[in-house]
Parts: sequence; C-alpha cells; structure tokens
Amino acid sequence: MNLREATRDDAGFLADMLVAAVNWSPEWKKKSRRRVLRAPDTAHYVAGWPRPDDLGVVAEADGERVGAAWLRFFTADDPGYGFVADDVPELTIGVVAAWRGRGVGRALLRAVENRAVEAGIGRIGLSVERKNFAQRLYLAEGYEIVGAGSADSDTMVKILT
Repeated sequence: MNLREATRDDAGFLADMLVAAVNWSPEWKKKSRRRVLRAPDTAHYVAGWPRPDDLGVVAEADGERVGAAWLRFFTADDPGYGFVADDVPELTIGVVAAWRGRGVGRALLRAVENRAVEAGIGRIGLSVERKNFAQRLYLAEGYEIVGAGSADSDTMVKILT
C-alpha cells in the first residue's frame, strides 16, 4: 500500500469516500451519492476540494485508490458534525469496503496526523457514531471523547502537539 497527498484530481474519490463513511453501517438503507452530495451538512466536507487550508492523504494498492483521510476547517457558522472550534479541523476518513479491517484506516489516520503536525495544526476533531467500529480505532490512537455530538454519536479530539 502506498500513501500520498490528496490532490485536486482526487475530489471525486474523496466524495466516494464521504459516501462510504456516511453509509458505514450495513444495517441502514444506503444513502445515494447524489443525496449525500446535495445535503449541505454532508456536502461541505468535500465541496470545492481542495480549499487552501484542506489537507488529505490517499491510500493506493494494486494501482487503485482504496481509502482517503482529510482535514477541513469549519466555522461556528457552518460547523461539521464534529465541530470543536474554528482552529480545529475535522477529520473525514473512508475506506473501500473490500479493504476495511486490513490496516488502511489506521495508516491513513497516522499519515493525515503527521501532515497536520507538519502544517502546525495542534488538534484534530471528529464525530463518530458509538456503534461504529472506527471509534475503537480512534480511542486506540489517542482520541478522547469530549462530548456527545448527538444521541448516537460522540465528538472526539486528539491533541497533536
């Protein structure tokens, strides 16, 4: 597996990974790509990729993109689900279904954190549903629950510096 910086050419793939992240549970009726990208509360995670302060990584294996993780800053006027503060970017991560459980998510998480440190970012926030197996990954990687994002999700933060 190879990890590289996400570029403008990856915008469509990041949108696919956003859809995968939204549809993480096999128990739910899947939301279409169109629905996810038309809903303002989810579309703003990828709209206009890349903005000047966006930062992301893409995982590739066997010549194919298999996952992506990226950070985007939001404001209190247009917050993400895991909004903490204007100076704390929010993490989005998605892995192609066939590649889940194979270390791709952990590798992406560590790579995006390393790039964040290089960019002078001190904290990363995220939102994760409590039933999502990814929450165990975040806890194992040093993220801490700082509040409830909703009745079913937690807001988590990792201090990088």
